[in-house]
Amino acid sequence: MIDVLFIGLSLASILLLVALGLAITYGAMGVINMAHGELVMVGAYTTVMSGIWLKLGFLASIPIAFLVAAGLGWLIERLVVRWLYGRLLDTLLATWGVAILIQQAVRLEFGLSFLGIHVRGLGPGLQNVSVPGFLQGTFTIGDLGINTYRAFIILVTAALTVLTWFILYRTPIGMQVRAIIRNPKMAAACGIDVDRVNALTFAYGSGLAGIAGVMMSGFKTVFPDMGTSMVVDGFLVVVVGGVGSLAGSVLSAGLLGEINGLVASGTNDILARAVVFAVVILIIVLKPQGLFSYKGR
Repeated sequence: MIDVLFIGLSLASILLLVALGLAITYGAMGVINMAHGELVMVGAYTTVMSGIWLKLGFLASIPIAFLVAAGLGWLIERLVVRWLYGRLLDTLLATWGVAILIQQAVRLEFGLSFLGIHVRGLGPGLQNVSVPGFLQGTFTIGDLGINTYRAFIILVTAALTVLTWFILYRTPIGMQVRAIIRNPKMAAACGIDVDRVNALTFAYGSGLAGIAGVMMSGFKTVFPDMGTSMVVDGFLVVVVGGVGSLAGSVLSAGLLGEINGLVASGTNDILARAVVFAVVILIIVLKPQGLFSYKGR
């Protein structure tokens, strides 16, 4: 039973990694970023390319993936999203289009495939990433065997969650982000550069998605449309937890991950996903603002 709970916790960690960026960008900016899953995919491909072209190991690719995904997120915000604030459906459609462009750019090797040029690590095929030897296998605590890589994912997620909490609640930029979440117009009236904060927030959330892609590449095959379903899971966590609430996202990810793990262990993955959706619908019906949400005036 404990091993099943541990598997659920590792699933929750992946959900939280994907949702962390959405929690702050959707909460602060009111943007439904449908390209978030593709930023996870970019992080995974950055790991692949770092190994092929830079001869870097798995761990060294983590900061690189963060910077690459953050930079791409910053460009998306500057070129597309910044013109669509306050237009929720427009941001959804625009970022969906961006997601398709990113996906096809990887599949078509940035268009070079039309010229007969092949870039190793890209294309429509499947890619694999090898994790370091010390992250493979299991270790035991008492009579319990624990998968080392799953434990590593949990530790990385916990560290990033603490870092995100520290930025949001213990730094000036975090105070500005929380002010924008509450009331962007009032925040702007108080002298906060809302455009700059939004760009940095979007970039940071995108960087977290890139790290999620690195973590997923360690146990899942990398392919161009691997991020398509992840954005849905990320938004499930954000909506259930409460928009803009970091604590809500943590609790929501834990709840949904454990439900998925417990049901899947007794039945199968398909039924487990159906149960997760049923729980999400029930929570939304009973508490539309999510488990944790900011109080309005």
